[in-house]
Amino acid sequence: MRRVVIVGASLAAVHAIDGLRENGFQGDIALVGAESHLPYDRPPLSKEALQHGPDMTGLPLRTPEWYVERGVDLHLGCRARALDVATRVVTLQHGESLAYDGLLIATGSRPRTLGPPDQVGPVHVLRTVDDCVALHERLLPGHHLVVIGGGFIGLEVAATAREMGLDVSVVEVAPVPLTRVLGDEVGQWFKTYQESRGVKLLCGSIIDGIEPSPGGSKVILRDGTALSADLVVAGVGAVPATDWLEGSGLKLSDGVVCDQSLRASAPGVVAAGDVTRWYNSLFDEEMRVEQWSNAVEQGRHAATTLLGGDESYVSVPYFWSDQFDARMRFVGRANAAEQVHIERTGESSMVALFGRDGMIRGALCVNAPRQLALYRRAILDGTPWRDVVSA
Repeated sequence: MRRVVIVGASLAAVHAIDGLRENGFQGDIALVGAESHLPYDRPPLSKEALQHGPDMTGLPLRTPEWYVERGVDLHLGCRARALDVATRVVTLQHGESLAYDGLLIATGSRPRTLGPPDQVGPVHVLRTVDDCVALHERLLPGHHLVVIGGGFIGLEVAATAREMGLDVSVVEVAPVPLTRVLGDEVGQWFKTYQESRGVKLLCGSIIDGIEPSPGGSKVILRDGTALSADLVVAGVGAVPATDWLEGSGLKLSDGVVCDQSLRASAPGVVAAGDVTRWYNSLFDEEMRVEQWSNAVEQGRHAATTLLGGDESYVSVPYFWSDQFDARMRFVGRANAAEQVHIERTGESSMVALFGRDGMIRGALCVNAPRQLALYRRAILDGTPWRDVVSA
């Protein structure tokens, strides 16, 4: 193998480069990124970077010199437009073609939108550092922010804006936030917690329209409520960035479909990070995970697979969310849980366990760090549900 092309200037890509070089690959590496920035850390964008303004000396994952030392040919500010797996060529938006022996897809995900701008009015999203800059400049004390969507990003933005002195309303279609991910009882805890800090949650609400108004927007709900907003942020989920792969011949289904080793459906192609759907044998489940630690691990694993490795990628997913002084950490999976057990709950702490098929599958710990490692071990060991709950 003489040349590897990595599409997506992301966390997974950076760790894939490390993986390639550490495993002895001495050929060419080309990195393609849609943004003009070097790969940077995204979790701070909804928290400290949003509150204080992005620090582009601290956000980049690696220095410019790091890429030079590893001989990486950078193609930044240039989207991949198409892939031809038969000829092994990636075509970029300006017409340039990059031939490859090995291809690693790490394009991540992009925010869902509410609809065309001329139909929904001015709405911010938060995915890139440029999004963060634009939003930070408008978060002024005393202004009213309306957040559409009560998922983790929406609740993090709401908490940050509230700490900055804004009035904040969150509009969520479900009866409580996070119910699709963590269930009603856990979602109710987050609702109560956010409201105790001054965030107004309008759950069970459907948006009928967003209209421009002097100095901001008017958010119209189906029940006739009209919210006057100085600015609106949408946090309604993300979709894998696979548009450029349509017609390529790769198997796509809510991401790039890969086997247990992260190989895609064409020779010489692997994927890593948010864009990847793979079979995780630990949970006997095909999954796509939008999490920081997953991108790190998969980047390195995909690089090893590209160089001829055949080991399965097996992991316990892990993610976190910081809202006000609540430090939420989650391990495992909560989807399709058959049992939910609230181990502990209080005004500022919570431990919830999720079971399926007679085993513990997930654990949520809010301001309870000691239990996290214990439950992660139990998930890895396939501990029966009854043993964990009765312990």
